[in-house]
Amino acid sequence: MIRLLPDERSVVAQYIYSLCAITLDQSKDYLIEGRLSAVAEQAGCRSYLELVNRARTDATGALKRSIINEITTNETLFFRDSSPFDLLRYKIIPEVIDRRAKTTQKVPLRIWSAACSTGQEIYSIAIVLAELLGDLSRYQIRLVGTDISDQAVAKASAGIFSHLEVSRGLVDSARARYFTAHESGWKIRDELRSLVTFRRMNLMEDFSSVGKFDVVFCRNVAIYFNEPDRASLFNRIEQRMEADGYLIIGSMESLSGLCPQFESKRHLRSVYYQSKAPATLVNTPTSTTPSLMALSRLAASPAAPAATPTPALRPALTFGSRK
Repeated sequence: MIRLLPDERSVVAQYIYSLCAITLDQSKDYLIEGRLSAVAEQAGCRSYLELVNRARTDATGALKRSIINEITTNETLFFRDSSPFDLLRYKIIPEVIDRRAKTTQKVPLRIWSAACSTGQEIYSIAIVLAELLGDLSRYQIRLVGTDISDQAVAKASAGIFSHLEVSRGLVDSARARYFTAHESGWKIRDELRSLVTFRRMNLMEDFSSVGKFDVVFCRNVAIYFNEPDRASLFNRIEQRMEADGYLIIGSMESLSGLCPQFESKRHLRSVYYQSKAPATLVNTPTSTTPSLMALSRLAASPAAPAATPTPALRPALTFGSRK
């Protein structure tokens, strides 16, 4: 393993920050060595300083992408920390539909997994919608998964997971219903895969083109950002939310004192955020789309949960929210 020298650590840390806003102090030298030593060796570099210089001059960008893929951790599982998905199932989706059900047109449901890693979070969301809503063709569903790692996005887009990955967070009945057997393990069924669009995105760059959303999941992304970058990220995410939209962040994160325009709210075991001055929406329930009460009755009916209860995991070092 190549050792990180004291006189090169600041250059390496600054370069990593420039790529993905992850701040690495001296206590994280072991992480740089553990993640980037193989990258340096494969590139024929004898030091991390040489690796950085090579990456800066690499016209293809391949070395830079390799550094991003290694330094960001893709630790994730289906229905990670189950309470946000209970929040989505029993409160957020029924409320959104009840407020949007004003015409006979399809009710739009737009959800963004801002750092989707290898796709388990956004596919968990798709499973919640399928279980809760039944006939998805009655809704205008738009699910978007983004991540800084092109490697993670490629895997998420393929929708193929190993036996171990599927066993983490899913009960057998959910696996049988929403996946098909594949030579590499299990593949998400086409009817769910078709709901999701994936794209590579660096959240520290402009993402105004991603559109507007009713719900944004941005969990365990900003915990290694400095405070100005965290504030910048969530301020810009607010601009991508509908006025009455919902923001869900990690269980160990808080916007208190950071983004005063957000108000924290609690439901069951979950905390979520909304803008303090949401637009007033008049509900004229003339739609044929199921109302909040109908969804609430459906949600309360006995059904096998898709997720097995899992303890909250300690967030991994990651720019892409590793949920």
